Amino acid sequence: MELDELVAARGAALLRFAYLLCGDAHLAEDLVQTVLARAYTKRSRVEAADRLEPYVKRMIVNEHLTWRRRRSSGEVAVAEPADAVRPDASESVVDRDEVWRLLATLPPRQRAVLVLRYYEDLPDAAIADALGCADSAVRAYASRAMATLRIDEEARRG
Repeated sequence: MELDELVAARGAALLRFAYLLCGDAHLAEDLVQTVLARAYTKRSRVEAADRLEPYVKRMIVNEHLTWRRRRSSGEVAVAEPADAVRPDASESVVDRDEVWRLLATLPPRQRAVLVLRYYEDLPDAAIADALGCADSAVRAYASRAMATLRIDEEARRG
């Protein structure tokens, strides 16, 4: 498969994947655009990969982690204004928002592991390959992430 074919067939899936990593639609678009621009400049090497889509997804994960490191040293996040008006939402939207808030509290690698495991439904070996780490590290990231989410859930209820 060539890069053009991948983008035509799976472009929306790549965008959703990036959105799950960063939690912002505009950042996800920028992330995918940056990665695809870089992939096109190195097209022959990228297309030489045995499995093109996982290769591009790994590029997206790596770029996301790079952005997170850069942003953490230069940008300061501000809280949402207290008087922000929220539209009436259905239960699914509320649940989805709650999951996003919890995922946002996780470090980038832990979040990436959960996204790859539960959204992409990848086995630990494929996640390790995508993140460039050992299978045991994937299990450790997942375990720590789930423990953090459990603690947050207990704190909210308690």
